[in-house]
Amino acid sequence: MTSAQHAAFQAGAGVSANALLTAIASIILVLGFVWVIWITLGTFRAWQNGQVALFDVVWGTLRASIVLMVFGFYLR
Repeated sequence: MTSAQHAAFQAGAGVSANALLTAIASIILVLGFVWVIWITLGTFRAWQNGQVALFDVVWGTLRASIVLMVFGFYLR
């Protein structure tokens, strides 16, 4: 964006574009962390009940963590 566009955006939105992008990226990463915790706890509870093997717990957590790393890469 040009400096005129930055000034117009800040005047209209009340915040700078960089601050807004940082806030959106932070919200997405926090939701990603919550999702990884949800996946991990869900598979751990299934493992406690004997519904899945320990390998499935590790594999599910690993896959969710890889997705979180991809989020982090694209949102940096």
